[in-house]
Parts: sequence; C-alpha cells; structure tokens
Amino acid sequence: DPGFKTYIIFSLSQKTMPPPKQIQAQLSTLQDTEEFDVLVVGGGATGSGCALDAVTRNLKTALVERNDFSSGTSSRSTKLIHGGVRYLQKAIMKLDYEQYMMVKEALHERSNLLDIAPHLSAPLPIMLPVYKWWQLPYYWAGIKMYDLVAGGQCLKSSYVLSKNKALELFPMLKKDKLVGAIVYYDGQHNDARMNLAIALTAARHGAAIANYTEVVHLLKKTDAGTGKEKVCGARCRDVITGNEFDVRAKCVINATGPFTDSLRKMDDGKNTNICQPSAGVHIVIPGYYSPDNMGLLDPATSDGRVIFFLPWEKMTIAGTTDTPTDITAHPIPREEDINFILNEVRNYLSPDVEVRRGDVLAAWSGIRPLVTDPNSKDTQSICRNHIVNVSDSGLVTIAGGKWTTYRSMAEETLDAAVAAHRLGGGPSKTVGLVLEGGQDWSPTLYIRLVQDYGLENEVAQHLAATYGGKAFDVAKMARVTGKRWPIVGNRLVSEFPYIESEVRYAVKEYACTAIDVIARRTRLGFLNVQAADEALPRIVDIMGKMLDWSDKKRTEELEAAKKFLYLEMGYRSRSEQLTGTTEITLDTQEVANSVLIDRYTNRFHKFDKDSKGFITTVDVQRVLQNISVQIDENALHEILNEVDLNKNGQVELNEFLQLMSAVKKGQVSDSRLAILMKTAEESLDLRGPVTVDRSGGGV
Repeated sequence: DPGFKTYIIFSLSQKTMPPPKQIQAQLSTLQDTEEFDVLVVGGGATGSGCALDAVTRNLKTALVERNDFSSGTSSRSTKLIHGGVRYLQKAIMKLDYEQYMMVKEALHERSNLLDIAPHLSAPLPIMLPVYKWWQLPYYWAGIKMYDLVAGGQCLKSSYVLSKNKALELFPMLKKDKLVGAIVYYDGQHNDARMNLAIALTAARHGAAIANYTEVVHLLKKTDAGTGKEKVCGARCRDVITGNEFDVRAKCVINATGPFTDSLRKMDDGKNTNICQPSAGVHIVIPGYYSPDNMGLLDPATSDGRVIFFLPWEKMTIAGTTDTPTDITAHPIPREEDINFILNEVRNYLSPDVEVRRGDVLAAWSGIRPLVTDPNSKDTQSICRNHIVNVSDSGLVTIAGGKWTTYRSMAEETLDAAVAAHRLGGGPSKTVGLVLEGGQDWSPTLYIRLVQDYGLENEVAQHLAATYGGKAFDVAKMARVTGKRWPIVGNRLVSEFPYIESEVRYAVKEYACTAIDVIARRTRLGFLNVQAADEALPRIVDIMGKMLDWSDKKRTEELEAAKKFLYLEMGYRSRSEQLTGTTEITLDTQEVANSVLIDRYTNRFHKFDKDSKGFITTVDVQRVLQNISVQIDENALHEILNEVDLNKNGQVELNEFLQLMSAVKKGQVSDSRLAILMKTAEESLDLRGPVTVDRSGGGV
C-alpha cells in the first residue's frame, strides 16, 4: 500500500535524524556559516515556529534568543489551546467576519497541536455554570456554534448538565441559584515544554539555534539595483561570555513578541509602535480547589473580564487579568491582580470552601503582544489576530496572535519572507509534523519506564507526559536511590515528581541557568515557589558539576534564581503576607480577651524551655524527641527558615505570633512550623501525668 510505505519512510526519517547539536556547536555554526537564508530573532512560540517552518522548507535557518527559549510570554500563558469562545461571541454579535475566521483558524490549529505533541497536550472539559434560566439556551447556542465551527476537528461534543450533575462533577461549585451548566472541550498543554519541543525539533532538522544570544544591532548593505539599504543579518552577542559576532542572512524575521517595536526601531528609528502590551496575571492554588479533570469558565466577571479556573499539573490555575502595562523582560504579578482573581474565584465556589490568600503557591504575569487598533479604547477590544509586515529594508515582522495559532502565523510569515526575498524552498510542511518526543509516545509508555527502570509510578507518568519518547533518555541518566523502591530516581523535592536526572538532561536541552531548570525545563517555579526555593541548592550543585561552575558562579546562580522566584513568581507577595505589618492583628474580641495571644504564647514557651525569647532547631528537636517524633535536621532548618523573617537562624516570639495571626486570617496556609508546633502541643497535652491507679498503685 503506497500510503503505508509513505508512513514508514516518514517514521524512519524522524527516528534516524541526528540529535540537536550542543550549545557550543550551535554557536560555532552561527559564527562560521557564511550566510543563512533566514535568521529568526526571538525564541518564543512564534519565533521557534518560524525556525521550524523555514528549516523544513530546506532553507538554511538560524534562530537567536536573548534569554531562554520560552522565557517570556510563551511560558506564562493560561496553558489552554483554544479557539476563543469569547471571540466567537463577538464575531456573531458584531457580524465580524475577521473574528470568525480567526476562531476557525485557531480551532484547526488546536486540532493540529494536539496531534503533533500528544505527550504535552490533551483535551480538557471546561464547565460554564449557569445561574439564570434565560442564560441556559443563550450559552448553549453559543457553545454549539463553537462545536459547529470546529466541524470534524471538534474534540468532543458539548453538553448540558442539570444542577445535581454539575455539583457531582464539580462539588466545590456554589449551589445557590445554580440552574445547570454547560460543558465544552478545549485543549490544554505544558506551554514552556511545548515551546522547547518546537525549538528542539527545528534543531534536529538542522537549524542553528542559540539561547542567551542577543541582537546588538541589525546589519545592512546597499542594494546594487535600487540603491536602498537592505537588512542582511545581525550583530549578536553571547550573553554568557560577552563575545560578539555577526550572523549574515538573506532575510531577518522579527518574532520578538512584546519587544517587536524595539527591533523595528533598530531597523528604522522613525517607526511608530504597532504593539500595545497587556498584562495577564495567573495564580496557582492547591489542586483540591478543582476536580482533577474539569476546568471552569466565568464568562463575565465583575469588570467584564473572563476568568478561567483550570486543573494543571495536579494544581489549579486561576486567571487571567487583562490590563495595559509597560514592556519589561521581568514582569511582576501585582497584589491587586492576585486579589482580584481570588475574589472572582470566591464568587463561584461554595461558602464551605474558604479561599485564602495564603493558598496562592505561585503567581506570574505574562505580557501579551496585542496588535494595536487605533479605534479601541481598552485592551479587551483589541483583536488577538496577527499582522505580518515587510519593511522597506526587508525586515519581516510577525506581531500579535496567540499561542494556539503559532504554526499558521509562522507559515504566513515564511510565505511573506520567501516572496519578499525570493528564497525558494517550497510550501510549508509543518501541518502534521510531529514534535520532539511525540514520535514514540503512547498512553502506556510510563508502564515501560516503571518496569524497565524501577521508577515510581508518579515519576514515570510525569516523565512520559513531559518528554514523550525521550523519557527513556532521562531515565537512563537517573541515579540509583539505594532503596528497595524506587530503584532509581531521586526527587528534587518530596511532593513533586521532578527527579535529579532531569537537571542533567536539561543541560542537553540548552539550559544554561538554574532559572531555566525551575521555570521551563521543569515547571516547579510556576507550581510552588517555596518548593522551588528548597530545590535550588541541589539544582545548582548538579549544574555546577556539569558546567564546571566556580564557587562564585554557583552563588550568583543561586541568588539570581531566588530573585526570580521572589519577584516574578510571586514569592514576594507570599512572604509579604507575614512581613507586611509588624502588628499582631487578631479579631477585636480575641485581642480584648487575650485568649489566642495567651494560647500562642504558651505554645511558644513549650518549645522555648529556657525562656530565651526565641526557638531554634535544637529546641524543636528536643520537644519532638519527647513525643517520639524524628525529623531530619536539614528539614527542620527549612521549616524554621520559612518563618525566620530577619534570617538570624532563630524564630522570635513576635515572629511566631505574626505567623499565627497570618495563619488565622488565611494570609498564610500550610505553614509547616505552625502545624508542627500545634501537633506537638496536642501530643504533649494528651500524654499528661500518669495516675497512680494507672501505674498499679505505685507498686
């Protein structure tokens, strides 16, 4: 059968392709190649997609990114692969054909992305709760239209739920006035890993790609025919070493997302801005806030924005905001945005579920590179569509768009580049092109990892869902644990399935810094800033040995990663729940009676036997020994460090009272020290003195 033969040939070509070159070899290729056909600037989803589209057209391709692949907006999304329910509503209400076609294109791309990276993506049911009877047919008609536009690429048909069935599937939903719900399907993915898979696939096909390589200025030459200056490459700088070199190319593509206008002004300082940045903040809260496999959509929040509430990596993501912002490489989530999201979440959850500020485990802000509409008054009305522009000097710019449509945007960009620069190479070949890790993936792959390598079931599932067929390469690098089970795979932190060999493998995936590992090769920094902070010393130690870092370099990496967690992943907002006030603020009645302050002070003094005014790990260890509980000394240091505000190695009484105040108000949750001391106190109280009767009358 000819079709079968074609499949076999394609599969073999995928399997026998050489591995991507290591970073030094890639940099050498960039410097030594006389001229590329295409140089892509920007390593986000769109830039990586352009590089893959170009190299698979047999064009000699280079890609440079001044930070890490997916370090910007592409790693900070809602993690949805969607067509845009809201845009379809606008298309219908305003008879906007452009919005309709954008939704149709996005639904096609959604289907393709689920096919080419099955290990990183999957369909996700999303519930739209309905609290007014008239809304039920209105929303049902809109969602059915969404299915209809998807046509044969509809993931699963939407359906209506009764109130009881909706509460059965989403038990934490608010019951009052609920009349029913509608469930529809969109896709979900691991965005940073997806971006990396696109870049690695481009490298495997022969593209020269390099992160931490920034464009200093554009190179130009005078066209002999027209006498005009034409862009012919870029002066680049290796961010890590500081070395500068030229990369020459027939065509330069600007795919720098929010920084689009910066590169356009390198080309021509008179260019006006075409992008209007918008900040989208997301928060991560514990997994118990949502069912394992059901998201929630609030189509009309208190200020008209849409809020998603989605399970992801066994946690829950809530977001997003949509506010104008300044362009920065290091966006920081604002406390008011975090509280806005929490308030909207409270509106949809049962009063039985206390939504606490302290449950926010991580928060981040991403900058959307929206295309400016001069007639719009706010960023919500800006079309999420994209534009492709070719300047007089030949610089090709792709601006706007969204994650889901990265491939079609790249195709359109390369079509324009090929036409403008007469590059040849034929049509795009990226529809159906399986991404790195997808070729050998199957839903049962994790079982082989458990059986062949002795990995924990949870770790094996995580590796299969992160690396696909490349999970075996990660497993081979795993060290023996010395335990009966698991045989291999030491975890970085106990509550997450990330293992040490992933750090070693990350270096092969072009990770250059500790931030690359906690933010993009693994997603630990996005899931739990405290856990990521605890894992950092081990990550730096492993990377330091592999990359031959000096002690000074290791310290710098540790401090830079801690700063990243503190500012960009919401650790500052989390810690400020304790340090924001020096007063102990309990309820008025409780302060008047001094009930809780006395209780907490007495609890503190059960540990501070010597009345020093502070407790250390020695004090806690002594009490734990009395109740026959053993905790590793390093773990105890970490537990006390969470509360040690002035970082002097001890917890003072006022620090402990501040902690208990914050715990009571819900500003801090799951404090290990608070729970440990409360449990120890209860155990001591339960033991009490042994009576004479119990001891046999003293005989």
